[in-house]
Amino acid sequence: LDLVVYAFQHGKNGDIFVQKAPASTIADLAQALIELYQSKSKVRIIGTRHGEKLYETLVNREEMARATDMGNYYRISADNRGLDYDSYFTEGEKEVSSVEDYHSHNTLQLDVEKTKKLLLKLDRIKKDVSN
Repeated sequence: LDLVVYAFQHGKNGDIFVQKAPASTIADLAQALIELYQSKSKVRIIGTRHGEKLYETLVNREEMARATDMGNYYRISADNRGLDYDSYFTEGEKEVSSVEDYHSHNTLQLDVEKTKKLLLKLDRIKKDVSN
């Protein structure tokens, strides 16, 4: 909800807003939930499944080249380039070459303790574990 309100207050037509967020592995998330709920459940690692994504790209480098860092969010302005594609074949775009994607591997990585702390901000988790 905060992202939507922020986008309405700060956005222009065609803008995309991406909230910066920490990442956690599924193993750390599972361990955090086991510890919070004091569960005796075991985690069984089955390996990567066909088509499974190993990380998530939130903003690709072409978008990052025109993104504005707004603190907790990236604002990606609309791509209003002309349709003269010849220049892209002969010159390219230097800005795109100098930035990298924003994805779950290059953001803050949460360990089990930090994941638990984040989960405890959720009312449902707080209610469940306080009983």
